Amino acid sequence: MAAGIFKVPLPANEPIYDYAPGTPQRQALKDAIKALYGQQQDIPMVIGGKEVRTGKTVDIYPPHNLHVKVGQYHQGGAEHVKAAIEAAQHAKKEWAATPWHERIAIFLRAAELLAGPYRYRMNAATMIGQSKNPFQAEIDSACELIDFFRFNAHFAQRIYEEQPYSPRGTWNRNEYRPLDGFVLAVTPFNFTSIAGNLPSAPAMMGNTVVWKPSNKQIYSAIVIMELLQKAGLPDGVINLVYAPGPVVGDVVFRHPDFAGLHFTGSTTVFQHMWQTIGDNIAMYKAYPRIVGETGGKDFIVVHESADPDEVITAIIRGAFEYQGQKCSAASRAFIPKGFWNRIKDKLRHEMGQLKMGPPEDFSNFINAVIDRASYDKLVGYIEQLKQNPNTEIFVGGGYDDSTGYFIEPTIAIVDSPYYVTMCEELFGPILSVYLYDDDKYEDILPIVDEATPYGLTGAVMAHDRKAIMLAHKYLEGTAGNFYVNDKPTGAVVGQQPFGGSRASGTNDKAGSALNLQRWISTRTIKENFNPPKDWRYPFLSEE
Repeated sequence: MAAGIFKVPLPANEPIYDYAPGTPQRQALKDAIKALYGQQQDIPMVIGGKEVRTGKTVDIYPPHNLHVKVGQYHQGGAEHVKAAIEAAQHAKKEWAATPWHERIAIFLRAAELLAGPYRYRMNAATMIGQSKNPFQAEIDSACELIDFFRFNAHFAQRIYEEQPYSPRGTWNRNEYRPLDGFVLAVTPFNFTSIAGNLPSAPAMMGNTVVWKPSNKQIYSAIVIMELLQKAGLPDGVINLVYAPGPVVGDVVFRHPDFAGLHFTGSTTVFQHMWQTIGDNIAMYKAYPRIVGETGGKDFIVVHESADPDEVITAIIRGAFEYQGQKCSAASRAFIPKGFWNRIKDKLRHEMGQLKMGPPEDFSNFINAVIDRASYDKLVGYIEQLKQNPNTEIFVGGGYDDSTGYFIEPTIAIVDSPYYVTMCEELFGPILSVYLYDDDKYEDILPIVDEATPYGLTGAVMAHDRKAIMLAHKYLEGTAGNFYVNDKPTGAVVGQQPFGGSRASGTNDKAGSALNLQRWISTRTIKENFNPPKDWRYPFLSEE
């Protein structure tokens, strides 16, 4: 058999299209959006490589246009989850035995297909199904997912190359295999790239996967599945099911071959899953790997030495891109009172320039929140802010659900760093601002640290190096991704591995080798070229 030591092409981040007026990319994306609106998708599950339709359909309406049906998906039940597990188990032996470079080649091809013929359809599906503007779709469903495929391939190679020291006369080596069983991937609505990465990262390392996407992301999830099949992914390696979460959990977490959970979603759901896995631990053949990225209460701390325009930009982009529906989105800000007086008029003006509406109108910065439950929750917080005599709606505060779930980008001034909207995750376009005394910068930092249980992202805006050093000191555990003079969102694969700890997850850093290492089991082999022939040790000899 021919052999070689193969190296993956050195990855580079996918260039981002800006979709400026007059560009061919802008027209191609508009054409893709029009094509999708012109047809209704009948979306099956994919189990063992086969399309599965149950006849129990759920209609899909864009969050920004509740009167236009764009398709339907076929909801599954416990029997389909069991079938997905069986398909994963059936595919396991052959997939695990496939040479690593042959597995990697499939995902590298998927990256090229997504960079080319699938780019506009993937972006259009994300824009329609998840209400993202073209730039937010581009950096997510195209560029970040391409980056995940390419960089994870490179990280996998580095892991396989990692080998122990061998002294003379022996040969020590590490052998990396997939986990003992199947992996469950549970993915969120807000990032198509995460929906693609959570099942594909374990699969890249030789695992087979049951993938349960958010019901609000199925419209683009099926495009990911089609992309992977087109790239040559064997049947049964990733199985896409649309059963309700509790049904999936009830089947998967009772299965003896459950080997791992790759999750992004709410803290409460993740904690419940962890507890269920713990309760069932004695039934598993191996201890399951649990990897999760959950909620955040992400912050911007401003020092008086910061640049006003930089702060305004960080606030608008960090808090309101994708309607604040990023787990990294800024939802609390701490600003000196004197500095606030310097920026508030311009901030109000700039906020007034943000247009809100459907994403197919490329002039809209703000689109709709994802669904009725999110809309109602956010309206409740806004009304609470309006009715509290100690809080002030600085800008925004409006909402309308006549055509879609639209919430105006809202900035509220609160009287306490422990006010409810400063502590609870809202997951929407609401930023709460606490104004602290100008000379209390160092005093506010411990409060930023302790006011919430989360530890995902945060930013400090300062030009004074001492202020930056103090923020590093006090906020060490407050953010797994910490930004200096930048918004707390927009982590790039290969540049800023993403994840947080505390109530924000296991901090296994998607977009790095650290995450991929969770999906392998290592066998260490020692070969002795000159084994001893006498059991006696020298110390046993008499004087």
